[in-house]
Amino acid sequence: MTDQVPLAVVAAVLAAAVLHATWNAIAHGSADRLVGFVHIGIAATVCGGVLVAISGLPPADGWRFVATSALVHVVYQLLLLRSYQLGEFSQVYPLARGTSPWVVALVSIVVLGQRLPWVELVGVLVVSVGLLSLVFLGGAPARADTPALTTAFATGLAIASYTVLDGVGVHHVPLVTYFGWLFLLQGPAVPLVALAVRGRSLRAQLRPGALLGLTGGVVSLLAYGLVLWAQTRGALAPIAALRETSIVIGAVIGAVLFGERVGYRRAVAAAVVVVGIVLVTLP
Repeated sequence: MTDQVPLAVVAAVLAAAVLHATWNAIAHGSADRLVGFVHIGIAATVCGGVLVAISGLPPADGWRFVATSALVHVVYQLLLLRSYQLGEFSQVYPLARGTSPWVVALVSIVVLGQRLPWVELVGVLVVSVGLLSLVFLGGAPARADTPALTTAFATGLAIASYTVLDGVGVHHVPLVTYFGWLFLLQGPAVPLVALAVRGRSLRAQLRPGALLGLTGGVVSLLAYGLVLWAQTRGALAPIAALRETSIVIGAVIGAVLFGERVGYRRAVAAAVVVVGIVLVTLP
């Protein structure tokens, strides 16, 4: 696919980026992050169930994409939860999200045979460099940061995996059907893990912050719904790069809400990301 990313797709993905950074901030800001992820899982299960009741079953050849992607999403959620438990939001979030675009670009070109205009490809790489710089330009990570950064990098590989799976899957399954089953299948996983860990006490722990947590879950669904729609109308690599601009928003949220360090170096990295966005969206 060599066509330029349509402006409507760009707008949808950037809106998804804002929503995505918002729900990640909600998840990270939760006093009990496991409980926060349980709320998101409950919202995903309920909303997915409603969509499944409306849209019905996927085609027979679509189940492999839905089921595999749901499994990868569960792995991603558990890795992301662990990343937030180990490190700062403005550190682990950029690494997790910044790993994905260049991996998706590589897989899209080598495995899927998608061809990108060189300007778009450069834009994807520039966005990736800017995003990853948000981690490393703020200062060299200490040895104590290694577990958080390793987990965040693994999270990024999981993001790249489900991005490719979903980018192919939405061309085999109607969008609403794919969206509904994807979230219905993955939604119960973290709540069940939490129930196994916390036991009967989990129910009482879910009450405080339930409204905010469930809102975060719905926001995450809206964000990914926009991304899935965009993937039916554009190449995977530039869409993945545009989506991960949520990292810039996440860095701002980390500074404003959580008092985390940003500094002029991260401001420069954010400017690099903007340059990459311009390259991806040039006519």
